[in-house]
Amino acid sequence: MTDIQIDPETLREWRHDFHQHPETAFEEHRTSRRIAEILRGAGLDIVTGLGGGTGIVATLDGNLGEGPSIGLRADIDALDVPEATGLAYASRTPGKMHACGHDGHTTMLLGAACQLARAPEFAGRVHFIFQPAEESEGGGRVMVEEGLFERFPMDAVYGVHNWPGLAVGEAAVHDTAVMAAFDVFTLRLKGSGCHAAMPHLGSDVILAASQLVTQLQGLISRETPAHQTAVLSVTQIHAGDAFNVIPETLELRGTLRCFDEPLRQHLAQRFEQAVDGLAQFHGLKADLDYQPRYPATFNTPEHAQRCAEVLETMPQIARVHRDLPPSMASEDFAFMLCERPGAYIWLGNGEHSAALHNPHYDFNDALSPIGVSYWTQLVQTLLAQHPDSP
Repeated sequence: MTDIQIDPETLREWRHDFHQHPETAFEEHRTSRRIAEILRGAGLDIVTGLGGGTGIVATLDGNLGEGPSIGLRADIDALDVPEATGLAYASRTPGKMHACGHDGHTTMLLGAACQLARAPEFAGRVHFIFQPAEESEGGGRVMVEEGLFERFPMDAVYGVHNWPGLAVGEAAVHDTAVMAAFDVFTLRLKGSGCHAAMPHLGSDVILAASQLVTQLQGLISRETPAHQTAVLSVTQIHAGDAFNVIPETLELRGTLRCFDEPLRQHLAQRFEQAVDGLAQFHGLKADLDYQPRYPATFNTPEHAQRCAEVLETMPQIARVHRDLPPSMASEDFAFMLCERPGAYIWLGNGEHSAALHNPHYDFNDALSPIGVSYWTQLVQTLLAQHPDSP
């Protein structure tokens, strides 16, 4: 066991190393090896090869006797985004970068694991979950389906995400809904191509798709209850190669997001009906591939309250927001919260931080020590002061 000093410089070095070597879904091999190296150096028991091959769970028992088991989770993957920060430690992999701060999430959880390993002053067991493939590929779902909670029993599970727009030293805790459910759709239309001057001789896939884009917004404005929230965004339309030809085929893609599961199912059903009616009216063939991806992320109120109480005791935290609206973005930590109670909180990345998934985004190194302290104090609080109820 190596006596790893968890200071801001060590955290910065780890984070910059991860940032320079971004790896996307299920390809986080170097990242996984580096995480395992640090954890082994701290003397933790680890299991590798999880979650499709690159996930890791490290386990630590407290020295105050038996108690509950909890899980702490960090995502480790990057995005297919070309970096434009110009930083000295910018991505060395063309077309990929840590544009969502998972390099920082990994660093914070590593720091907490090493710090707790040096002084495991708690009763019970902690599982440190390093999860691959959060970005659209559902690594959290894969880990759950592989038997995460059967192999590593946990009474509760917790997660953190950095949040641009919140000042460093501020946090947000939601009692229930945190992030929306996430579905994707791909629609392929096939008609009869023709000369642009003679549209009556064909069936116009572009006209049909244009009408569908408008019609689908009626699902949001007229079929979503006013007290609920849903967003349907068409993000891609691909058709045609010439200015004087109405094309034969078109592909349309997008996402649907909401919080309420019955509403989610209703909108998906109505989407299919809209496509069927459109195809019949325009004389087209339609192939709709509609895929539910992530469920909505919901905290359990009692676990959210405990997280807020821990944050409120931390001198590094100036304010804990309890009334911020949930985000329409999505998070595959939801799969874990569907299986176990727990909470997912936001820690401020800076009021002037670039947005998540932006090529100019960078995780704020000033946040790393705060995240380490939060994880450490959460464990010591839940497994010492609340030994029977994590």
